[in-house]
Amino acid sequence: MNELILELSELNPKDFFGQNNQNFDLIKKYFPKIKLVTRGHILKAYGDDEMLDEFDRRFQMLTDYFKRYNKLDENSIEQILTSESKSDYQSSKNASDVLVHGVSGRQIKPQTPNQRKLVDLMGDNDMVFAIGPAGTGKTYTGVALAVHALKNKEVKRIILTRPAVEAGENLGFLPGDLREKLDPYMQPLYDALRDMIPPERLDSYIEKGTIQIAPMAFMRGRTLDNAFVILDEAQNTTHAQMKMFLTRMGRNAKFMITGDPGQVDLPKRAVSGLKEALQLLKEVKGIGILHLDDTDVIRHRLVKKVIAAYKSVDN
Repeated sequence: MNELILELSELNPKDFFGQNNQNFDLIKKYFPKIKLVTRGHILKAYGDDEMLDEFDRRFQMLTDYFKRYNKLDENSIEQILTSESKSDYQSSKNASDVLVHGVSGRQIKPQTPNQRKLVDLMGDNDMVFAIGPAGTGKTYTGVALAVHALKNKEVKRIILTRPAVEAGENLGFLPGDLREKLDPYMQPLYDALRDMIPPERLDSYIEKGTIQIAPMAFMRGRTLDNAFVILDEAQNTTHAQMKMFLTRMGRNAKFMITGDPGQVDLPKRAVSGLKEALQLLKEVKGIGILHLDDTDVIRHRLVKKVIAAYKSVDN
């Protein structure tokens, strides 16, 4: 049995291995044929040469990830230890890791290989479809890209929209005027913006129209120039709505369309405008399409398990 000694000279072992060594215990599960012993900044691994070489390579990927994002959790450990190549975790080619310095100095970065691909794809195309299940960071990454473009004066305004489709609830029974009825549907977009823009500035942007958050009905008849436009929950658009939205694109505009084809709230016989658009536009040059999956889930670790459980039923 051979020995490999690794030193965590630039890392805090307690942060890296997690509370009560939960990250360390998870790493051990992925390498059952290797004996791992940690003492302070020193990690010792015992096993045959081939397994130790693989462990050395994967452990380097883990430490690189921790240095970049200053965190390590169950999702990232699983993604790194099961990814096919180290290139999945290299830096984005067209953008720095930090998209936005958010509220309280928080650094907003892509967190998974597919989120970094989304950043690159948005840099290479003026229209991008980001498709995937809940919790994969589609909307959040899109909003970060929009705020980044606004701060860098690449666009003059941000427009965020959603189809106001009733998912088991009835708008007519909600109290308040039209805006008060619709605001709950737009809340995820407000939440993302509040992470990235101080409250006073965000209110000012919204008051001046620099940032607009509105249902799709408000898009009709407009030409959207010099804008970063995000259509969220696009699986709930109809054929007519999607066609109307996509043809609003004006000069110097960036369009991002996000959605989850597995969560369509339209009437049973209605065709999702998102599913149709993906088929019609998949070969169009200048339009990028990215499919995220449950490996990109960055919410609570149970979300990934919920998605997997429902996948067996939905299919």
